[in-house]
Amino acid sequence: MKQEPSTAPSDATLTASGIARLANVGRAAVSNWRRRYADFPTPIGGTATSPSFGAREVESWLRRHGRLHEAGAEQWAWRHIESYQPAAQISDALSIAGAYLLTRSDRAEGAADSPPTPRKLLTHLRTIDPDLAELVDDVLPKQWTPQLTTMLGAVDQLSRERDPEAAFEYLHSQYVASAHSLSGLAGTPDSVAEVLLTLAGSGARTFDFTSGTGSILRMAADRALQGAAVTRCYAQEIKPQYALITLLRLWFVHLRARRTGHAAEPPVVHVGDSLLADATPDLRADVVVANFPFGIHDWGHDRLAYDPRWTYGLPPRTEPELAWVQHALAHLSPGGTAVVLMPPAAALRPAGRRVRAELVRHGALRAVIALPAGLMPPTGIGLHVWVLTLPDPHQPHAGDLLLVDTSTASTGRAIADVAGTAWRAYLSDHYADVPGVHRAVPAVELLDDQVDLTPQRYLPQADELTTNPAQIIARISDFDQLLDQVRRSLPAVRQMQTAALGAAPQADIADLIRSGGMSVRRAVSRSRSTHALASGLVLTAADILAGAPATGSAARAPEDSPGPQVQAGDILIPVIGRKISARVATPEQVGAELGTGVQLLRVDPTRFDPWFVAGVISRTDNLRVAGRASSTGSGVLRIDIRRLAIPVLPLDQQQAYGQAFCRLVEFRIGLDRAAASGAVLAREIGDGLTAGALGLPS
Repeated sequence: MKQEPSTAPSDATLTASGIARLANVGRAAVSNWRRRYADFPTPIGGTATSPSFGAREVESWLRRHGRLHEAGAEQWAWRHIESYQPAAQISDALSIAGAYLLTRSDRAEGAADSPPTPRKLLTHLRTIDPDLAELVDDVLPKQWTPQLTTMLGAVDQLSRERDPEAAFEYLHSQYVASAHSLSGLAGTPDSVAEVLLTLAGSGARTFDFTSGTGSILRMAADRALQGAAVTRCYAQEIKPQYALITLLRLWFVHLRARRTGHAAEPPVVHVGDSLLADATPDLRADVVVANFPFGIHDWGHDRLAYDPRWTYGLPPRTEPELAWVQHALAHLSPGGTAVVLMPPAAALRPAGRRVRAELVRHGALRAVIALPAGLMPPTGIGLHVWVLTLPDPHQPHAGDLLLVDTSTASTGRAIADVAGTAWRAYLSDHYADVPGVHRAVPAVELLDDQVDLTPQRYLPQADELTTNPAQIIARISDFDQLLDQVRRSLPAVRQMQTAALGAAPQADIADLIRSGGMSVRRAVSRSRSTHALASGLVLTAADILAGAPATGSAARAPEDSPGPQVQAGDILIPVIGRKISARVATPEQVGAELGTGVQLLRVDPTRFDPWFVAGVISRTDNLRVAGRASSTGSGVLRIDIRRLAIPVLPLDQQQAYGQAFCRLVEFRIGLDRAAASGAVLAREIGDGLTAGALGLPS
């Protein structure tokens, strides 16, 4: 902050929002008062659209007119922090309040009549922790400004009424719930932190490498102290303001541990990017916990390509969460536990399946727990919790993975209790599945082409197994019909010595594009704007392969033009893959915006049949010609269809072949559907037999 003394009036300032909170009214009421009452205080700063007023004058006016909302010392202290100007430095004001409260907590003698000067405050902090003093020094002014003097007066009054640590925790809770905390990563809700720590257990060293404002670590330290033990907390955080708040919160608990006679070591907090600038590369912690940011694709993929942390494979550029997971394992001591929050998409995205497979195959990933939606931002989805341990090279790898869906447990039970009970049972010698809630899934069942680790996929509801055996019998009949449909979808073929397609002349697609018979479209690039707008549904590669409607979504900046829209007859080809998979757009896909990773081949229907073109370019041998090494490093290829050639046939012959190619695609889709349905049916029959809902024929 480093502000010089202000020449403004000797009290704090308030915006219209701050006045509204003082009076417990809306901002519209404040604007109305300014128009109706001639004696309403005049602005002392700000702008015409966002004026600021003297806090004492406003308080006096509200009191004269009987509009002052009675508030306690906690609310007054927070209002002074919340109305701090400039608003961008509110976290600095909170840190100064925390530093002052920490010295009050450390001081044995009674409170002084007035807050110490910045220099005296810093001197006191150096006796507590030089590293803490260094961080606080970055935000302290040379002298208290009128705003800070008023704020510290309110904080001092609060510290006289309640414990300084509890006072700062209240101010912190208000901060993370406000719009000033910059992002939802400032603080992790207590309910979620409790789940993480219940699964992680306790240890001598606890590490959070994206600590935010320290919510998880603070709870870990507090829980250890309540159990008559201590844990030394280590943290790294990229935002300096969050790192300082983390250190302050941990020092409050540390001082409490000292007062109770524990020989505790002080917390350690570093500022920096944990992936690109690991501040503690040699740290091995007993407990590693983290709520890291999701979806950051510029996490350092190119610079960290040969990093020794990637024991389970180089994370693809689009899978930063798998980089964080391996970072957590790299800092884990033998016998320790790492527990991290994950987006649900990380359990099933195709790009991450190789790393997921290695984590499961080596026994590093031990459990995936699905949380109910609404616990924390983004509130519309239920996040996952991954539990990880270091594989023991002298022991066989874990043969199964615990999958838990906490949203299906009986109401009234705490989420941490549901997850913790399942995890403890899994670690015991007497584990038993609870249908619909948790199941230990054999690794061989998970290690398929998708490596989908979504718990709900493997947890059928208990009532589906025990109360509806008739539905299982009906599904067997449906499965028979599905198999029959798949068999009948194969086109009729016969052996030929020389077919027209094999003897036809070839035409390069690149030449056909230049002549106007075809055109290739790709998704437009997006601007990195902070004012992105929703751009509707987009067609993804997964949608194309499944023959499904568009399910993806994208955001574009106002200056971005929308991407190409799919038209009837368009041929859709994923850009990345191990084979060329060309599909003609279905009626449900027409009108959708083309997504990233998808290319579109549009042909002249008077010259080319779309299904014919899609079929011939999907030929297996064409991958050798069209495939170029991808930059993802995962072994897949980038498909450039301009390199290919197609046979030249009359349109009527193309249409005949096109019908056959179309039926082959239907066969493949039906075969995939049958495989998925068959796996579910096999599990349902097995569970039904085990539960006694189904029996064998006599």
